[in-house]
Amino acid sequence: MSQILTVFGATGNQGGSVIKAVLADPVLSKQFKIRGVTRDASKPAAKQLANQGVELVVADMSSVESALPAVQGADTVFFVTNFWETMSHDTEVAQGKAVTDASKQAGVKHLIFSSLRNVTEISNGRLPNVSHFDGKAEIEQYIRASGVPATFVLAGLFMSNFFQMLNKQGDTYTLAWPVDLDKAQVPLFDVASDTGKFVKAALKNHPATLGQRILAATDYYSPRRIVEEFQQATGYQAQAVTIPADVFKSFLPPPVAQEMLENILLLEDPGYYAGESLTPSHELLDKEDKPTQWKEFVSRNQEKW
Repeated sequence: MSQILTVFGATGNQGGSVIKAVLADPVLSKQFKIRGVTRDASKPAAKQLANQGVELVVADMSSVESALPAVQGADTVFFVTNFWETMSHDTEVAQGKAVTDASKQAGVKHLIFSSLRNVTEISNGRLPNVSHFDGKAEIEQYIRASGVPATFVLAGLFMSNFFQMLNKQGDTYTLAWPVDLDKAQVPLFDVASDTGKFVKAALKNHPATLGQRILAATDYYSPRRIVEEFQQATGYQAQAVTIPADVFKSFLPPPVAQEMLENILLLEDPGYYAGESLTPSHELLDKEDKPTQWKEFVSRNQEKW
């Protein structure tokens, strides 16, 4: 009998990628029956999943009671929290705790959480305002203390963010960041295509992956390399420039300006993943699951630039 794999955010980027990857895998698709969690089973993306044989459950992460229907009877659970939905650190952490407690109550054997590093901690307090990282790190800590067996998949910087970050003025695209253009290292990640590849690695290498952090990124790219490869893939003029921190902040809405500034400064020191190598994570991937290269992503999305 198939085990149940519960996927929160089934119609979102990360959850959707996990479902697609598991359904396409000849081994995992037999091992797991997928239960997709959504807040609205009537939306087209949810109906599409139902047509692919995914069991849909309407539940959410607001409390243990509301998360329980999703995890009851599940062997494995994948979940991600979305800071930007409420922009509240406390709400995000409460959601993570609710899913953890529900999973513990339901006897879940493997929890896979989309986590991030604690920037306040790894920067020794120099960058204390990157809430969307620190909240996830706090949830990770709570899961580790809960006793629920878990693996943590840490998403790199989304390639799709560059649709906004590369600004076109005249005929030139500019990446303007307050960092050294060669020293800053960006672990780029195609969230929609590649989340599933790294979560598959957590599933296929279980139980060896329990307690591990899997770093979900293609490679470390400097800002200069990002722009050069963008230029090669599109033929467009592009440049990377270093700008002062206060100028960078002036381009952003005040509620997020400091958070985003520190998020970019993190790329130079101490590093998005605190300087960890991506190699051990890549070694867990199936041979056919090569992460998407930046140039490949740019070419595939050329009409969006």
